[in-house]
Amino acid sequence: MSGAGGGEAARAREGERGLDWPGLMRAGMRGLGLKPREFWDLTPAELALMLGIEFGAGAMTRGRLDALMAEFPDR
Repeated sequence: MSGAGGGEAARAREGERGLDWPGLMRAGMRGLGLKPREFWDLTPAELALMLGIEFGAGAMTRGRLDALMAEFPDR
């Protein structure tokens, strides 16, 4: 899968997982005292580490990187 179709599939999967952006922003900015710029400069993994929560399905492997590169090719 590549191109626009790949992006649509990713957005559909994201909707199923439903990241709680307002909750994450509250935790980062109110709970951790981050400024908005500091919050948005973090990767999700960095934010999760700071909040003490598990993130993702594990470490980034070469196979996972290849799959992401195929789904979201550079233009």
